[in-house]
Amino acid sequence: MSKRARAIELMALVAVGIGLAVWFATRAGKTQLDPEQARRLKNPVTLSEQTLQSAKAIYLQKCANCHGETGAGDGPEAMMYDPAPADLSRAHVRQLTDGEVFYQISEGRKPMPPFKDQLTEEQRWQLVHYVRTFAAKPSPAPKP
Repeated sequence: MSKRARAIELMALVAVGIGLAVWFATRAGKTQLDPEQARRLKNPVTLSEQTLQSAKAIYLQKCANCHGETGAGDGPEAMMYDPAPADLSRAHVRQLTDGEVFYQISEGRKPMPPFKDQLTEEQRWQLVHYVRTFAAKPSPAPKP
């Protein structure tokens, strides 16, 4: 084999190696969660006014068209979808763990697209805090 052919072969191997390294680097931290694993996840983002403000901006840009400004599932595009967007203000949302909400944001649920490739992990956890602001609060128990 000539020196030139060996050099071309070496360059091809290096290019393949670089391609694989880039592919693995882009996949780092994007492991596939299953719903049971997700349920046990704890929100690593601290709840603060700044977190809620950041999440609100993301929500208004990415979510409000379907879920509505108050999370009631009544956004301007909601009627275009079947099934309808979830009403995030319903009490059942309060019963979901942070990990379950994070999973649904990340993986999507028909017709909602997955946001794991559109939002960072931190942004999705911020959204979990923001979604919590919509959940109906339990009525105080009547006093005897």
